[in-house]
Amino acid sequence: MNFLSTALLSITVLLSLPKDKNDKEIYKEDYRPQYHFTPEKNWMNDPNGLVYYDGEYHLFYQHNPKGNEWGYMHWGHAISTDLVHWQNHPIALYPDNNSEDKVECTAYSGSAIVDEKNLLGKQQGDTKTLIAFYTSQHCGQRIAYSTDKGRNWEKYENNPIIAVDAKDDARDPKVIWHEPSQKWVMALYRKSTENDNSKGVSFYSSDNLVDWEWKSHIHGFYECPDLVKFKVENRPNETVWALFDGDGSYLLGNFDGEAFTPISGKMKSDWGKNYYATQTWSNIPASDGRTIQIAWMRGGEYPDMPFNGQMTFPSELSVRHFPSGYKLIRKPIREIETIQKKILEIEDKNVIPGINDNKVKKASGDCLRIVGEFDLKTSDNFGFMVRNSAKKPGTEILYNVKRGTLSVMGITIPLPPVDNKIQLDILLDRASIEVFANDGQTVVSNCFTPDLKSNGLVLFTNGGELGIDKLDIYEIKSVWDNKDKK
Repeated sequence: MNFLSTALLSITVLLSLPKDKNDKEIYKEDYRPQYHFTPEKNWMNDPNGLVYYDGEYHLFYQHNPKGNEWGYMHWGHAISTDLVHWQNHPIALYPDNNSEDKVECTAYSGSAIVDEKNLLGKQQGDTKTLIAFYTSQHCGQRIAYSTDKGRNWEKYENNPIIAVDAKDDARDPKVIWHEPSQKWVMALYRKSTENDNSKGVSFYSSDNLVDWEWKSHIHGFYECPDLVKFKVENRPNETVWALFDGDGSYLLGNFDGEAFTPISGKMKSDWGKNYYATQTWSNIPASDGRTIQIAWMRGGEYPDMPFNGQMTFPSELSVRHFPSGYKLIRKPIREIETIQKKILEIEDKNVIPGINDNKVKKASGDCLRIVGEFDLKTSDNFGFMVRNSAKKPGTEILYNVKRGTLSVMGITIPLPPVDNKIQLDILLDRASIEVFANDGQTVVSNCFTPDLKSNGLVLFTNGGELGIDKLDIYEIKSVWDNKDKK
């Protein structure tokens, strides 16, 4: 192919790329996250129907195809083979009863499983049926199924499987298999009485995925429950269950297939302003063994963008026992390593206050991963300024040594040092900051809207010397490069 032909082909490809209303290439816009999932356009909130089948991770989500505001809920759909690169697919679930209302009978949140034993009787050939359990708002708990690996969905002919609750406030079914009782279990947010104080999670069980029997209720929860069994990381002979609330907070305890018995108080899994509707993937292969979670970054702002809403970067969950008791640990999934490129490495260096020696000045950018272990030495406080410039200060991530606290975007939380050291793993995207501290013991997830012209990075200490045991900074590649959009 000669030069002219090549040039014409390049121009044709560029012209064919989708554009937003401001004539920006889709997925390249100024405030478009580059490695956190966003829909191509319009509103997105809760992750739904997370299920793995035949090499594919399915991510469904609350979606308004009519605009950038909440309402008219459908299930949007994306598929990935690595939890990092996503392929958009057509809307999976539509409102029931041909509803055109903003709320009535729209497809609210839920979960999905693989019907390994063909209990629903819909399997075609060797491909297992995927079943989605969802709330049709004010119209009961319902089922949809797919016989072609999630590409097309049909509503179950005998919906609803759980009729409209008399209190009319039941939603967000999470369905799991409970091996000891050999039954399917549904955790459903609902009020057990007319009193708002009765809000919580009801547990149901079923042999056939269609007929559900109420078993028990636990108070003090609101929306989007999740129920997960963990092996204790440093006590391999012990197991513990976690019951998650809509805001990601959790109880640890025991679950016998009918009732949850807490062994801890409620604890936060994330301290940030923008973290909600956590869900974990079902059917992860036993050979993998991970519990993988994602959440909606609620409340983010995306000026002049064609979309509204982003997900957290997927994280791996585990439970570890500490002297104070059991605690959930969250870390970015290892697949992030496939999109990161190291741009700076520092070992065994000291940072001295009052000296103009920014050791990370070469690591500028809007999509970074910053992984470091710091010796507190004589420092009073230290931290980073991200998306910084000479004209406009960036966003501060600050550790106060004297108080033993971490502060990010107006949120201050306790973070005791370990052997006088602090470990930070910071994920910076165009519209979010996620900080995983001390090996995932403490996590802060926030959205932000930085100055577009500011890409600098600053590492500082005040009051005394800070040691850098090890600091690796990576540039994160866009997961949307060279991806087809459907």
